[in-house]
Amino acid sequence: MTSTRTALVIGGGIAGPATAMALTKAGIETTIYEARPDGADGNGVMLTLATNGIDALRAIDADRPAIAAGFPTPGITLRTHTGKRLGLTATGGALADGTLSHTIRRADLYQALHRQALARGIQVVHGKRLVGATTTLAGVRAAFADGTSAEADILVGCDGIHSTVRRLIDPTAPAPSYAGLLTTGGYASGVTVPTAPGDYEMIFGKRAFFGYAVAPDGQVWWFVNLPRKTEPALGEVEAMGAEDWRRTFAELYADDASPAFELIAATEKFAPMTPIHTYPHLARWYSDRMVVVGDAAHAPSPTSGQGASLSIEDAVVLATALRDLDAPTTAFRHFEAVRRPRVEKIIKAAARINNNKAPGLLGRFMRDLMLPPILRATANAKSVREVYEHHLDWQTPTESTTGVTR
Repeated sequence: MTSTRTALVIGGGIAGPATAMALTKAGIETTIYEARPDGADGNGVMLTLATNGIDALRAIDADRPAIAAGFPTPGITLRTHTGKRLGLTATGGALADGTLSHTIRRADLYQALHRQALARGIQVVHGKRLVGATTTLAGVRAAFADGTSAEADILVGCDGIHSTVRRLIDPTAPAPSYAGLLTTGGYASGVTVPTAPGDYEMIFGKRAFFGYAVAPDGQVWWFVNLPRKTEPALGEVEAMGAEDWRRTFAELYADDASPAFELIAATEKFAPMTPIHTYPHLARWYSDRMVVVGDAAHAPSPTSGQGASLSIEDAVVLATALRDLDAPTTAFRHFEAVRRPRVEKIIKAAARINNNKAPGLLGRFMRDLMLPPILRATANAKSVREVYEHHLDWQTPTESTTGVTR
């Protein structure tokens, strides 16, 4: 029986409410502390909630509102900048009831999870930026920038890739890695594209990568991956105006057979351009009373389509370990042992894909030559099935299983 009765969850994005709901279901009283005064519902553009992420939400009875907020996107067609079809890659198979991977606005997933957390009596406290934490005889005390503090048995860092909790656990932890790409995205209306609703198109542009999907209402959701070798200074690319970026995109996609220019031109407002960071390996995931989950522990690039799903899986595995194991450190050790191999394998695979997004002339030739047979060979590969068919059983005691089957 667990000795953990209370928890502080730091960060109220996607991982925060998912973790809080999982901990609450495990019988642990949980409060979420979010640094932003008004929440994080306006951040980001769209993301993939893969079948493994939906399955993890089902373990905590939280999948239906999330599914309802998005639309199924079962596959991705990959093309060259000339429009040549390279092949099709799946975003996962179907769950037992036929549910497919879904594309969803990040803001909508945020709202769906937060509404459920609040409905379950979980308190969310805004304007609480964590600045420190100390272990006490009874547990852990968190200190916030406004001079207040809070105490509980454990503290869970759900505070993203630039995590404060990570630095508190391991002050020597390296900074996140720049992936060599900038990204933005938006939603375009009134533009007709040769793609059916629910289909994804991703184009290896001559100078920049472009992807889009058509929503059921005909609106086109799109994103850009722009190669840049050197990491921009903090705030540098975010400070550039939308019109400057529109002119840049017009040049970048001028030679591509894609609707990129039309979609961007038809988008009234798109997200600020930001550099993509990853966190491929963190040496220490936990201390006696603190642990990190999601992007705070292991951040894949968006190319993986797994960031949100892996965070939700983390929530379930951590909660069941804390439910069934007697001491927090024992549960944290189990959590890391189970999760690290899976997430780091996915991160490495996504990094290899990133390297194909804007190679030179020879690199484009080799990619376009080799990718079609690779896509055919891996269409139903074990490594792909292991990502999407990953199942978490809430009922199975942690003592008798790792919690990971299939």
